[in-house]
Amino acid sequence: MTYELAIGDRAYSSWSLRGWLLFDAFGLPVRVRRARLYTDELPALLADFAPARTVPAMKTSAGTVVAESLAIAEELASRHPEAGIWPADPEHRAVARALAAEMHAGFGALRSHCPMNLRVSYEGCDPPEAVQADLARLERIWAEARARCSTEGPWLCGSYSAADVFFAPVAARIAGYGLAVSPEAQAYVAAHLAHPSFRRWRAMGAVDGADQEFYARPYPPRPWPGPAPLPARAVADGVAENDACPYSGAPVTDLLEIEGRIFGFCNPFCRDKTVADPEAWPAFTALLRHREGS
Repeated sequence: MTYELAIGDRAYSSWSLRGWLLFDAFGLPVRVRRARLYTDELPALLADFAPARTVPAMKTSAGTVVAESLAIAEELASRHPEAGIWPADPEHRAVARALAAEMHAGFGALRSHCPMNLRVSYEGCDPPEAVQADLARLERIWAEARARCSTEGPWLCGSYSAADVFFAPVAARIAGYGLAVSPEAQAYVAAHLAHPSFRRWRAMGAVDGADQEFYARPYPPRPWPGPAPLPARAVADGVAENDACPYSGAPVTDLLEIEGRIFGFCNPFCRDKTVADPEAWPAFTALLRHREGS
């Protein structure tokens, strides 16, 4: 069964990030259809996902549309219990569902003052009292969830679950705006920034359209605090070591250089998302390391 998922700009659409993580992080097949926010593209795309009014919106293979990320999480969990979208333990699952529901409905001050922007990180943004109250609430419910679930790893309720999916854009906001949180909360943020699916989404977000000026803020910039990507660059000329794109298997047309070597891809987007973070893509990493050892 393959689903369709309508999303907005990857760099900015926090709810789209949640919707996509529910597929990518749990290994579920999906065809993504993207529209640029604040343009006519979005209503045109959503016309194919009626009656949804916002992204993300999911369409099943039978054509049933499920809007809202929380509903998407529940529907996917019902259809794919083996995926582990919610914790298996009933009490842990109850905690995870409560966390996701609170995130879905709350933290308005944080959302408003710090809209998600995965293309930049700032030294700080002078968070007002309401944002600081949201951060204090996050620290409390994250700590209580970990205690309630006796969690020893990086996630809230044992293994990575929908509860963590719902807080991924919050982690991006804390990282992006240099918000001060406790060491425990900061460790949770760092786990999100290093998560393979999050890295793939951010890499795509870096190259899937022009900047949206609405999200620009006048704060001093700093390097993104997540894992540093391997240096790579797009090049116009060269002979690729591979004949087929590592993602599609199609003939290569667009090139990148990394570690003094040339690799090819079937289109500029495949190349550019790889340039943005080469190690985020297992198919490319396997190609890179295989060639190193051959």
